[in-house]
Amino acid sequence: MQNEYEIKKEICDIGKRIYNRNMVAANDGNISVKISDNEFLCTPTGVSKGFMTPEYICKVDAQGNVIQANGNFKPSSEIKMHMRVYQERPDVKSVVHAHPVYATSFAIAGIPLTQPIMPEAVIALGCVPIAKYGRPSTMEIPDAVSEYVQYFDAVLLENHGALTYSDSLLSAYLKMESVEFYAQLLYQSRLLGGPKEFTPQQVEDLYEIRRQFGMKGRHPANLCPNAKEGKPSCHTCGGGCSSKKEASTASPELVAEITKKILEQLGK
Repeated sequence: MQNEYEIKKEICDIGKRIYNRNMVAANDGNISVKISDNEFLCTPTGVSKGFMTPEYICKVDAQGNVIQANGNFKPSSEIKMHMRVYQERPDVKSVVHAHPVYATSFAIAGIPLTQPIMPEAVIALGCVPIAKYGRPSTMEIPDAVSEYVQYFDAVLLENHGALTYSDSLLSAYLKMESVEFYAQLLYQSRLLGGPKEFTPQQVEDLYEIRRQFGMKGRHPANLCPNAKEGKPSCHTCGGGCSSKKEASTASPELVAEITKKILEQLGK
């Protein structure tokens, strides 16, 4: 089990990755990690994520109040957004917020990432909706994010950026990478005349693979707010993500073949 100093070092390492991959500029973005029910480590405000060292990292309680901070360092002004995620998702242990160029461009354009174009994105992410715009450092952003936290593990923030969260810091960061890669592929395929989307049945086949993998987190394969309300299901899944959880119509042979290909691409 990691001690606090090791977690602080990991936060700094992830901060450097985010900065080096151009997912943030200047002092943008923030990271947090839950270390107990009432203790959270988080990045400070006004500091570049590419140049942090462990002593920069602050500790706050579940209300965002400072428990420990060195020198003039203060917790990120967006800590309210992080705390809302932890409050509503007990399974979440880390939250990452960044401004990746392609994903943020979709957020600015008001276009959610819902087109099923790549097996890994469909299986790992599902849909990435857009939370409505809120003024930074206010409760408007946590309130907007709250609408989607129970159903998705990644959310675009209208005219702002992206938010990902998971059961570990590395997993939360990798989700951010996946969101940006998905957005870049979608953007570039649109320049080439538009992506060829999977059919509803192909999406359901991929969702069934996710269910068979027993993957953690929230995903349309298990729960879709649109389907529950009788609306067209996200990812054109044909109702496969409804809470009714009907048996998949995908043939065992087809599921096995797709599973084999996905595992090969994942290097497993």
